[in-house]
Amino acid sequence: MERTYSTFGRHIAVDAWGVDARLLNDERWLTDQLVEAAVQAGATILGVQSKAFEPQGATVLVMLSESHISIHTYPEHGFCAIDCYTCGEDVDPELAVDHLLRVLAPERTFGKKLIRGEGEMMVSDALAFSKDLVSRS
Repeated sequence: MERTYSTFGRHIAVDAWGVDARLLNDERWLTDQLVEAAVQAGATILGVQSKAFEPQGATVLVMLSESHISIHTYPEHGFCAIDCYTCGEDVDPELAVDHLLRVLAPERTFGKKLIRGEGEMMVSDALAFSKDLVSRS
């Protein structure tokens, strides 16, 4: 018999400003942090891709069995864009994003959480990240 999977998913996108440019330019460190974020969320890592850009910046993508975690950085602006989408109920993308915000220590964040695959997409501005990381603006 063919197994049926839930279409439920949670997708979190966060913009973070005021991050140390040295961190945002360190491809290896960013890769390690995204892998740790996946582990903390309980995800299954399928692969990791990263690219350092000249003269600065990096992109890291961690492909998960449950979907993905990514970061795109702009060290010259102290800015990064974080994206985490997980399918199903077993992996918590908020744990992954919490970890990334903790280690990046941005001065200001803005995020959205989308609930996907349950009919109409539901968007929420109120994220349940660590109390001191919610929309610091």
